[in-house]
Amino acid sequence: MKKTARLLKDKREEIIHVWEKEVLTQVKAAPSTNKIALHDHVPNILDDVIDIMNRHENSDDYLNDEKIDKIEENSLEHGRHRATSLNYTVDQIIHEYMIFNNVIIKVLRKNQIAEESIFHLIKCAIDKAMLNSVSSFTESIQEMQNKLIGTLAHDIRNPLAAARMGIEMLNYDAGKDRLEKVKKMSYNSVNKAIDLIEGLLDSISVKAGEGIMLSFSEMDLNDTFQTIYEEACEVFSEEIILDKADEPIYGTFDATAVRRLLENLITNAIKYGHSEKPVVIKIRNEEEWLNISVHNYGEPIPIEKQEGIFTFLHHGKQQREKKLKSYGIGLTLVKMVAEAHGGIVVLRSEVGFGTEFKIRLNKHSNVPGKTRTVLNSEA
Repeated sequence: MKKTARLLKDKREEIIHVWEKEVLTQVKAAPSTNKIALHDHVPNILDDVIDIMNRHENSDDYLNDEKIDKIEENSLEHGRHRATSLNYTVDQIIHEYMIFNNVIIKVLRKNQIAEESIFHLIKCAIDKAMLNSVSSFTESIQEMQNKLIGTLAHDIRNPLAAARMGIEMLNYDAGKDRLEKVKKMSYNSVNKAIDLIEGLLDSISVKAGEGIMLSFSEMDLNDTFQTIYEEACEVFSEEIILDKADEPIYGTFDATAVRRLLENLITNAIKYGHSEKPVVIKIRNEEEWLNISVHNYGEPIPIEKQEGIFTFLHHGKQQREKKLKSYGIGLTLVKMVAEAHGGIVVLRSEVGFGTEFKIRLNKHSNVPGKTRTVLNSEA
């Protein structure tokens, strides 16, 4: 078996190259996945098979080898990655592994390796990897749906709570201006809840790599930002500062999604900020871009957490491992909304500075109509 292991190690790059070429040709979703993401854990599975062969003189006991567990770990992550890649299905994951098996067997036969025990080991290892990937893929899609639906359900609760509070605050003795303000807040909150319910229904049918459905239209967001600020001041006791010029902010936006983006950032800023220092919201309107930032003076986000804080995969791992506090899938939503508007999210979090999220939205990158966001963009 060690002879075969040496051969596979020597031919490793060739095997991966041929596998990649055939996958790109035969697997429909593969061309939309970048090269790094396409490879992800498949080369590691080949390395694990080589290690198993190196550790055994014969094939009688390889199924009990501890490296089999390593194959399981790599294949689980392979399935999770495919769940965040657009258009992948279970059939396509199985096809990837079938191609992988065939490429390895062809290389072995070409080099006069014909031992059935070797072929059996490779088949067992790849079958195990395939089953784990499919299971992980299916569970990740379900987890993604649950998280998106859960986030929407949570966001629906907020405007309904605001509307209820507004109704409780209705008091004719407070004067006409106060009455009109509370009435407007309640009306806006109910309308927001209705819009979110439509998004909740759309999220039930989400597929691999897909996020929330957005509905774009041409509008002015100036009043929307003012309303979000006023509602936040009513809901939270902490000081909130809005730095915004009173001018039209025209563009093609999904107003409900932008509202959710900003509300998520405000909620996190209040939750993790210093209670005695203000949360500062800045809105800067440029010709092509809309710039939004939310800053708090709380403890910084650990540097090792910052890179993956926006990604669905990061939150999945965190949930399984039950590690430190999470800013939640709300930041995944923030990233999805920003990128769907042709923009980006930039995080700065440092000791002595606090935490600031900067959002840039392209005001004219979309046309009116519905489109579904990408769950997790690839570098």
